Amino acid sequence: MKARGKRQKARSLPRRGKGSSLILQPSSFKSARVLVVGDAMLDCYWYGEVDRISPEAPVPIVKIDHEEERPGGAANVARNAAALGARVTLLSVVGADEPGARLESLLQREGVHTQLHHDRSIKTTVKLRVIAGRKQQLLRVDFETQPGHEVLASKLRDFEQILDSVNMVILSDYGKGGLTHIVKMIGLARRAGKTVLVDPKGEDYSRYRGATLITPNRSEFRQVAGSWKNERELTERAQQLRRKLDAQALLVTRGGEGMTLYQDGTRFHVATQAREVSDVSGAGDTVIATLAVALASGARMKEAVRLANRAAGIVVGKFGTAVVTPKELFGRHSDE
Repeated sequence: MKARGKRQKARSLPRRGKGSSLILQPSSFKSARVLVVGDAMLDCYWYGEVDRISPEAPVPIVKIDHEEERPGGAANVARNAAALGARVTLLSVVGADEPGARLESLLQREGVHTQLHHDRSIKTTVKLRVIAGRKQQLLRVDFETQPGHEVLASKLRDFEQILDSVNMVILSDYGKGGLTHIVKMIGLARRAGKTVLVDPKGEDYSRYRGATLITPNRSEFRQVAGSWKNERELTERAQQLRRKLDAQALLVTRGGEGMTLYQDGTRFHVATQAREVSDVSGAGDTVIATLAVALASGARMKEAVRLANRAAGIVVGKFGTAVVTPKELFGRHSDE
């Protein structure tokens, strides 16, 4: 990858064994300098018990006994990269409100450098989940408004300034309006020689043209490429989309079927490693964060995919948006 400046190269000398196979260790991840841009949000969880039905309507009454808050969306991507040991900057827009302040505090506590633009005209995106009993989600309530043009233009200027200090860019699109200038961002990043990973949203993938790697899940890919009857047809559709977008690679995450990487003339599939699925929310964030940190640390694309698949298998065993640590990813032989 040409995503490292001279300073990053001097600090990151990945070790390779026989057959040029990269030997990654947790310490390798400390060389990664990752910029995450996208739609940040605050995930709120209200936990309680249900012991009766409301007399007002046929709905359960939940008596809340405790609450929890976690970074969500692009903020969850950033905290996942930081949890692996990378130096991470999150560039995003939040409201000038209490949820925005709490989100910033949570991220700083988890080692993420925040560069948040506070827009007084919007509310910070909040996803509130009501959880009953044994982690059964009863309800989700979303609060969101799209950021204004002026604050987005200011964010784009900051993006240009930060580029020189990173060797990897993640654009995390949740369709909340924070990546209005994504076409310009990809162009600026690629001209600067940075690797660009995109977690897509919606039907207009032309916005992602020129990205290094695009990571749709199965349903997102079907939405833009259509259905397929077999693996051959899936491969044809994936390669056609990859060429159309001028991307080096397309990674389709396929839930219980694992994930498949499509590069020029090649297909590489890894089976899922989930032990027991508790919650799939945020798994895509973990996947793209792990990919970015591994690639920024010198891993080749297939090696990064193997690690990302392993990370996904770990994180879906946790409830809610969560992270994977180097110790979990590398097992008991980790040196940290």
